[in-house]
Amino acid sequence: MVPQQGSLETPRYPQFVEWVLQNQHHDGSWGLGNLDLSFLGKDAIISTMACILALKRWSIGNEQIIKGLHFIRENYLRIMDEKCYTPVGFNLIFPGLLRIGIDMGMKFPLSESDIDCVSRLREMELKRVEASGPNGYCKAYLAEGLVDTQELNQALIYQRKNGSLFNSPAATAAVAIHTHNSDALKYLDFLAEKCDSSVPTVFPVDIYSDLCMVDILEKMGIARRFPSEIKHILDMVYRCWLHKDEEIIMDMEVCAMAFRILRLHGYNVSCDALLHLADEFIIRLKSSVNVDLNDTKTLLELYKASQVRILEDEWTLDNIESQTRNLLNRQLCSRRLQRSLTLQEVEYALKFPFYSGKLEPVQQKWTIECYNTGLVQMRKSAYMAPHSDEDFLTLAVDAFRSSQSVYLEELACLKRWGEEIGLHRFKFARVMPLNVFVFMASTVFPPELYDASIAWMQNSILTTVVDDFFENQGSTEELQNLVALIEKWDAHEEVGFCSEDVKALFYAVYNTNNKIGAKAEEIQSRSIVSHIAEVWVDVVRTYMIEQEWTREMHVPTVEEYMSVAEVSIALGAIVAPSLYLVGPQLSEAMIRSSEYKDLLRHMRTSVRFLNDLGTYKKEMRQGCINSVLLKARADDLSMSPASIEAATTDICGAIADSRRELLRLVLRDGVPIPRPCRDIFWNTYKIGQRFYSQGDGFSMPQELVAAVNAVVHEPLDKALFV
Repeated sequence: MVPQQGSLETPRYPQFVEWVLQNQHHDGSWGLGNLDLSFLGKDAIISTMACILALKRWSIGNEQIIKGLHFIRENYLRIMDEKCYTPVGFNLIFPGLLRIGIDMGMKFPLSESDIDCVSRLREMELKRVEASGPNGYCKAYLAEGLVDTQELNQALIYQRKNGSLFNSPAATAAVAIHTHNSDALKYLDFLAEKCDSSVPTVFPVDIYSDLCMVDILEKMGIARRFPSEIKHILDMVYRCWLHKDEEIIMDMEVCAMAFRILRLHGYNVSCDALLHLADEFIIRLKSSVNVDLNDTKTLLELYKASQVRILEDEWTLDNIESQTRNLLNRQLCSRRLQRSLTLQEVEYALKFPFYSGKLEPVQQKWTIECYNTGLVQMRKSAYMAPHSDEDFLTLAVDAFRSSQSVYLEELACLKRWGEEIGLHRFKFARVMPLNVFVFMASTVFPPELYDASIAWMQNSILTTVVDDFFENQGSTEELQNLVALIEKWDAHEEVGFCSEDVKALFYAVYNTNNKIGAKAEEIQSRSIVSHIAEVWVDVVRTYMIEQEWTREMHVPTVEEYMSVAEVSIALGAIVAPSLYLVGPQLSEAMIRSSEYKDLLRHMRTSVRFLNDLGTYKKEMRQGCINSVLLKARADDLSMSPASIEAATTDICGAIADSRRELLRLVLRDGVPIPRPCRDIFWNTYKIGQRFYSQGDGFSMPQELVAAVNAVVHEPLDKALFV
């Protein structure tokens, strides 16, 4: 509807008018077409209204106008249907377009009362917008629905450097028609050069599309197949971030996605830009009903971004996380989810924050099964998601099937190993089904790191068995004998065995880790068995100290307890051997570095606290100690409910602090420990978080059983994948 300069009766962009003439659907509508009108009815109605106004403006297409008016009449009731997906700003824009049409002399096949109902939609929406506070932003974003020339002129204060209003062609065109603003016209001219016939609902979307592609590749578990392409994209996005590109800093959703993805890939990004947008966004959202500010996708992206806190002074991110979680829960309860997000997607994100051990293989399978190459999203109009790609889906299906075959190989390997070490004879041990260990390792390692994954699982099982031997089975003599044997390692024959149980346990630890060491030596070009023996010595010594405390009924201080308990969680003996099989060279200096020690300390501390938080009720009944109970006892000898509640709050804070510091170390650039190895510390933490969040890690709730089966055993649940 933008006229040619100097000729008000000639369209400035005739190719777009021609597109309107040639692309009406058989039912008289315009829009995506071939989609369920109960889902996209309002979008079809508003698209149709815009197109018939354009044709009327240039006095052409009378036949198309009649068919379009017929479609609006037949689908009028959808305008009031709250179950129908509502385009952003519909209640302002559609009544505004209707008023423009009436002013142009159009006769709509609607009764006077129908037109009044539509007008009341606009009046109610305007009152709500005005009641929510300063409303210039809202009105400017929805400029195509404005009829007041003064308001259209005021909208120009939101004009971006590229001449657009919010990168919205529709809003920019509305302002250009009435103000003839040269920058707005330059933006539209550039858009016309880039687009042959039709234009997108938002332009440009280069950064957004690229970030969506990276995000979906990661969710589907195939990002590692495109390392150079992803690096190229993120380097470009980072440059735009540093230059404060408006596509990032003026768009909440793009800014949140860029912040999260860049930070998790190790780029140095400050949260300042995010916080500036988030404050304004949340304030508006709290009072919003059905405009862009009620965009669930944007809200979800902001929620996910707020979790990536790595600095102590970024406490405002915690505040944003709390507010966005509450708002998402509110939308879940009302079932008013926008932009084609499923209830399950929001529920999943709320239940499993990225640091909470959501277990990537579960997410990958869910993403693949729910992936829709024809996915429709909704802003002011419906559009196809920029990352919908059949090739991605095919690749992801093949990758998952390949991974699942690796998991079954790992399970078979574990079974053979269990028979070799006589795992069945350790009746005292709380060993979970072997497929659970395969499931856990699938989150820690990609399928190609088969040997590292096996080593991690074997030592996870061995530390559990040895721990239970110290707690439930062995005599003092046997425990001392086992500690002495592990301390001697290769020279164990000097010590001898006081029982068959000790002998079997020692050789299980010794032979397994020597084999791991032999494989690692091929990669590291040096022997690393002495380091494996060293971490095992540290673990069994702390097991021994804990048994002495129990025998002597010693109650340590919290500090004394943690100096032992963070080692007895045994993650050092689980993680260290597998690190040598990841690939990068790990020198002795790296292993002795302060960075390695800090990674290990924060991983062990946070998981120990998680364990204690999940087990303190059981251990209080059994008369045992842990950090929660010791902290409560230090404040109140009677360990009142109030003191325990205060202790759990403190421990939760300590977990958050350790987790934040661990993530900072993992993401920090320029540290001696290679990133693939640092990732193992973070992934192992997530496993601890997931399993200890439901108790002692050995209970098997139905949800966990289902997840194990889904990842390890069950094929993809979609008829398409045959």
